[in-house]
Amino acid sequence: MEHLIKGFETFRRDVFPQQRELFERLASGQNPHTMFITCADSRVMPEMIFSAQPGELFVYRNVGNIVPPYAQHVSGVVAAVEYAVKVLKVRHVVICGHSDCGAMKALLDPSKLDGMPSVADWLKHADVARHVVAENTAGLDAEAHLRCLTEENVVGQLEHLRTLPVVAAAMASGSLSIHGWIYDIGEAGIRVFDGSSGRFVDMRTDGHPVPQATPMARFAQNAASAA
Repeated sequence: MEHLIKGFETFRRDVFPQQRELFERLASGQNPHTMFITCADSRVMPEMIFSAQPGELFVYRNVGNIVPPYAQHVSGVVAAVEYAVKVLKVRHVVICGHSDCGAMKALLDPSKLDGMPSVADWLKHADVARHVVAENTAGLDAEAHLRCLTEENVVGQLEHLRTLPVVAAAMASGSLSIHGWIYDIGEAGIRVFDGSSGRFVDMRTDGHPVPQATPMARFAQNAASAA
């Protein structure tokens, strides 16, 4: 706790004075362009990763970067999405998974959830991803299996996101775009889901993706290599 207090003192002394005008504007409201839904993992810091200023990102974090389907589970994330789209008028919603995700590891090994019934219940919203990957990753090593599950979970949560009426309406009008990303902690890389091709592709620094194999094709290649 002392470390946090000292950090705040540094912010108030060194950072705030240099951005006083910005904070004065933000004191009366916010106008973020993007809602960023990501994992609660302490290693994932959206504002740092994207060099974002205060007021640019509307960030929501939970275990496993999950968005429950509409009407199935009343939750803070669904309420936050409604607020971001309807009131803040965000133009983009990003669901971002990450490498070495503890939630995804728990899906692969349910024994890790012993004594945590609430977490186990929450992760049921990722069951579809677990089943899809289980049916398509025979012979993969643990690292590849985890990578595939992390990707498929993002795809599944994008499908859940589309079930929210406010999201469906905004997408239909062309005022909202949704995105699925995977952040690699150790490599500072991002892969993005290309909905038109069903592929995760590398994000280049100019924002244009580099095409790679589709997830299903990759499963097949990895399984053949492991055989």
